[in-house]
Amino acid sequence: MSSTTSDVRPRRPAGRGTTKSPAPRRSWRVRLGGHQPIGMLFVSPYLLYLAAIFVYPLGFAVWMSFHDYFFAAPGVQVDRPFVGLDNYTTVLTDPDVWRSFLNIAVFLVINVPLTTVGSLVLANALNKKLPFRSFFRTAYYIPYITASVAVVGVWLFLFNSDGLVNQALGPLAPGPSWLVNSHLAMPVVAVFVAWKQLGFFVVLYLSALQNVPQELYESAALDGAGRLRIFRSITVPAVRPATLLVLILATITGANLFTEPYLLTSGGGPDGATTSPVLLMYQRGLQQGHPDEAAAIGVILVVLITAVSLGYRRLVERD
Repeated sequence: MSSTTSDVRPRRPAGRGTTKSPAPRRSWRVRLGGHQPIGMLFVSPYLLYLAAIFVYPLGFAVWMSFHDYFFAAPGVQVDRPFVGLDNYTTVLTDPDVWRSFLNIAVFLVINVPLTTVGSLVLANALNKKLPFRSFFRTAYYIPYITASVAVVGVWLFLFNSDGLVNQALGPLAPGPSWLVNSHLAMPVVAVFVAWKQLGFFVVLYLSALQNVPQELYESAALDGAGRLRIFRSITVPAVRPATLLVLILATITGANLFTEPYLLTSGGGPDGATTSPVLLMYQRGLQQGHPDEAAAIGVILVVLITAVSLGYRRLVERD
C-alpha cells in the first residue's frame, strides 16, 4: 500500500515573515494639487491673498532684521548693508525689550485663562433653554464688534482716579489709581481685552456645543451625575478642539496687543508698565526711525508665539 503525501504548504501566521508591499509613490502633481487639481484653482485667490497680506510682509520683515534698514524718500536708492545678527543683539540686550515681553507674559497669564474659562462657562449656560437667551447672546457679542475707542472711553470713565469704581470702593480704592498704577495697569488691560473679545469665543464654543449629542447629557443625568460632573466629564472633553482654537487665537491676539494700552494708558504707561512688543515696534520703527530693530522684535515675537501655540497643541492632544 503506497502512501501519498500532499503538496500543501502550511500557511504562515499573519504578521510573521510577511513583507509589506511599498505604497505607490505619488507624483509631485498629486502631492501639490491633490487628486482633484481643480480645487487648487478655486482656492488660489485666497492663497494669493495670504501671500500678499501675510507671507510677503513676514519675509520682508525677516530680511529687514538682517540689514541696516532705514526709511528713505520715495524713489531714492540707498545702500542697506547686511549686518547679520547685529539688530537681534541690540534688541536682546535692551532692557526695554525684555520688559515689553515680560509685560505681555503677564497679560497672557491673566487674559488667556480668563478668556477660555469665561467663554466656555458662558457658552455652556447660553446653550441651555433660558429666558431671554437671544438677548444675552447678543449682549455678550456687542462689545466685540464695538469700536475700541468707544469702549475705551467707558473704561476710562470707570477706572479713572475719580471714576465709578473708585467711588464704589471708597477707602479701599488703590493709590495710585488703576491705570496709573505700575502693578495694576496691565491686569486691568488684560481684563478689559478678555471682556471685549469674550463674545467671539462664546460663539466658537456655542458652535462646538451644538455637535455634542444630547443623549450623553440625558444618560449622565439618569445615572445621577450632577451639573459639575456633567460639565467636567462630558462638556469639557467634547469641546477640546474648540478649546485648542480658543487658546491659540487668544494667545495670538494677546501677543499683538497694541490698541488697548495705547489708548487706555497713553502709550504704554505708567513708566512702560503696559508697553507690549507690538507697541514697542511702533515706537522704534515709526517714531524713532529704527525699522530694522522693530523687525527683529517682530521676528522674535513670531517665533515665541509659534512655539507657545505648538505647545498648546501638544498639551491638548496628549490630554
